[in-house]
Amino acid sequence: MPNFDHQTDLPAELLPTTGRALLHRIAVAQSEGRAPSLVAGVQRGGRPVWSGARSMIDGHAPTTDVQYRIGSITKTFVAVLVLRLRDEGLLDLADPLGRHLPGTPADAATVAQLLSHSSGLTAETPGPWWERTEGSLRPELADLLETEKPLKHPAGRLHHYSNPGFALLGALVEELRGEHWGEVLRREVLEPLGMTRTSLLPEAPHAGGFAVHPWADVMLPEPLTDTGRMAPAGQLWSTGEDLARWAAFLAAGDEKVLAHATLAEMRRPAVAPEDADWTSAYGLGLALYRHEGRLLYGHSGSMPGFTAGLWISEQDGLAAYALANATSGANTSVLAAELIALTAAHEPRLPEPWRPLAEADAEEELLALTGPWYWGAAPHALRLRAGRVLEIGPLAGGRRESRFQPQPDGTWLGLENYYAGETLRIVRRADGSVSHLDLGSFVLTREPYGPAEVVPGGIDPKGWHAG
Repeated sequence: MPNFDHQTDLPAELLPTTGRALLHRIAVAQSEGRAPSLVAGVQRGGRPVWSGARSMIDGHAPTTDVQYRIGSITKTFVAVLVLRLRDEGLLDLADPLGRHLPGTPADAATVAQLLSHSSGLTAETPGPWWERTEGSLRPELADLLETEKPLKHPAGRLHHYSNPGFALLGALVEELRGEHWGEVLRREVLEPLGMTRTSLLPEAPHAGGFAVHPWADVMLPEPLTDTGRMAPAGQLWSTGEDLARWAAFLAAGDEKVLAHATLAEMRRPAVAPEDADWTSAYGLGLALYRHEGRLLYGHSGSMPGFTAGLWISEQDGLAAYALANATSGANTSVLAAELIALTAAHEPRLPEPWRPLAEADAEEELLALTGPWYWGAAPHALRLRAGRVLEIGPLAGGRRESRFQPQPDGTWLGLENYYAGETLRIVRRADGSVSHLDLGSFVLTREPYGPAEVVPGGIDPKGWHAG
C-alpha cells in the first residue's frame, strides 16, 4: 500500500505516472535547451515528493545536494532580511533610504520602493557588466549607480527592475545589523531553516557554469566571480534540497525567521501592472507570475553560466524548482511553473473535508448575527467561520466581500479586499440587543433602510411605497 501524507490525504510520493511525466518534461528541457546538466524537484504540502535530473554525461546526473548559482532568487533572501528589520521596528517601509543609509544617489527612494523595484532606479550598474566582473571594480556604494541620472522613472509609479536597488538593500541590512549581510543571512535565516548548503561562494559539490554556443554544440566555461557589493542582487549558490526548504518557508513562514502574515504581505503586488491582462507583477522581493490559469509566486534567477526558477502555487499546495548550468537555453523559470501545472493536472489537490465549528467558536451570540443584513437596499450575508471570524459580503458578489478577525476590544478587523484594515463594530441598544453593524461608517441593518433612527440621513417619512 502507498504511504499517505495524513495532512493532504495524498500519497507522500507522487504516482509513477506523474513522476514519468515530470521526468519527460525535464528531459525535453535539458535536451532542447542544451543544458550541460539540469536538476528539478516538486514539493507538496511543504514536503519534497519528487526530484529528477539530467546530464550530458551518460550515467551521471547531479543530485539535489549539488550547488548551482541561483541568481536573482537571492533577492528573496535579502527581502526577508529587510522585512525582519521592519517587523523588529528598526525601520519602516515608508522610510527613505537616506534616513538609514545616507549619501547614496538613491537617498529619496523608500525601502518599499527598493523592495518592489518601483524606485525608478536604473536597471544596472555603470559598466563593465557587473555579473561577469569582480566586485573589486565597484568598491563603494556610489560606484553602483550613475551619478548624473540614476533615476530613469518617477519613484513609485511603475515597476522597473533594478539590480543596484537590491545591492543598496543589502548595504542597508549591514548598516542596521553592523555586520556583512551574508553573515546576517547565515545566522538569522539559513541556519534556523536548516539550509546548510546555501552560500555566497560555491562549496563542493557544485556545478560549473557554461555558455553554450548558439550555432554549434560546443561550450565555454563562465567565470566564477565574487560580485562584491552587488552580491545581494544575485550572488547566492544553493541546492535543490535547500530550495525546497526555502519554498516551504515562503509558503508557510516560520516564527523563528518571519511570520506567515509578513510573507503574505510580500507577495501582494506593490504597484499596478501596466498590462490589463497581466502575466507578471512584483511584490516586496517576490515576483508574481500567471501560468496556465494559476497565480504563482517566487522568483527566477540567472547569472553567467546558470539559470534557476522557483515557484509556489498557494491554490495547489505545490512548489517546484529547476536549476541548470548554462547561461541561456533551458528556461528554468518556465520549467518550474510547468512542473507545478503537470503535477496539479495529474494529482489535483483535494478540498479540505467539511468539519463543524469548534464548540468555542459556535457562540450563541455570534450565531445570532449570521444571515441577511442590508447596506441600504443592498442585501449582504454574514457567516460565522472558524476562530470566531465573521465573513460579510454582498449577495451579488464582488470585491467587497471580506473576512473580519476578532480583536481584544470586541471589534473585528477586516482582512482583505475593500475592507482590509477597516473596523467592524456590533452596535447594541440600551437593553443589550443588536441594533446594527457599523462597518467603517457603513450601517448594515436587518431590514432594507431601517430602522430610520440608525440610517445616515434618515428615511422618507412615507417609507417604502409603490409608484
